[in-house]
Amino acid sequence: MTATSSPVQPATAAYSYADYVRAADTIRAQISSRPTVGLILGSGLGSVADAVQDAVRIETHTIPGWPRSTVEGHKGQLVIGQLDGQSVCVLQGRAHFYEGNTMLQSTFSVRVMKLLGIETLIVTNAAGGLNPNFDTGDLMLITDHINMPGMVGFNPLMGANYPEFGPRFPGLTVPYDRELSALARRVATAETLTLREGVYVCLSGPSYETPAEVRMLRIWGGDAVGMSTAPEVVVARHAGLRVLGFSGISNKCLDSIDSNAETTHAEVMDVGDRLIVPALVRLLHGILSDLPPVAVSAGGQP
Repeated sequence: MTATSSPVQPATAAYSYADYVRAADTIRAQISSRPTVGLILGSGLGSVADAVQDAVRIETHTIPGWPRSTVEGHKGQLVIGQLDGQSVCVLQGRAHFYEGNTMLQSTFSVRVMKLLGIETLIVTNAAGGLNPNFDTGDLMLITDHINMPGMVGFNPLMGANYPEFGPRFPGLTVPYDRELSALARRVATAETLTLREGVYVCLSGPSYETPAEVRMLRIWGGDAVGMSTAPEVVVARHAGLRVLGFSGISNKCLDSIDSNAETTHAEVMDVGDRLIVPALVRLLHGILSDLPPVAVSAGGQP
């Protein structure tokens, strides 16, 4: 591959606090109100943003410092507007670690959202089902995670710490907010939606897991596995955001080398569009409707 054939931006060693402020100011200049709920959408789930009203759509490549998203199913767009009485900022298109981004680049969006005024972050992803009781198309409430890249030297909080965001050594005993999780359970019951619960395992990707790795991750206590989310949650919790997370089970993980099946990204996209998005949209509508709205003025200040 030649140097000019890849759309991935060169990795940067670090961002200054001013870099985050510059990006937030660029976005703020294009909107009239302060968003208070952020949503990050995983592979095949981008159509959730279609329901946003009075939407301002910003191509993320026009925002200073924002890394490009190069994966099919990730548009690379911010959608800011109103949804179920909430002022929301929806990210269609993550920048993943496996695309050649640093962890700081992969989590850049979370800190910018924090500066915009986000107080609650809802993260979603498409994931493989480790738990043999899960079916393709299931929704899983993330109750905890195992951040494998972070455990082997790729923690997004490595490097300079900015106290404007949070402390040098943040605690992660409760990475996913208990009250928001309880709300999700109530909404799922009211909407007669099956909501699984479990531990999400984050790997670096982009290759899918071998059967031996699937068996190992089950022993570790994993219920679903993917290539995102956990670094974003670490940065969000460092910044004091409340976090709610969901995995859409796009495929069942293969645990035997005798299987003739193979997981593909096309399968992930198809299952997300047909099975996961309809249920996720219903769940998110109910959750957002029950969240107390934050009053904002025309100038974007609370």
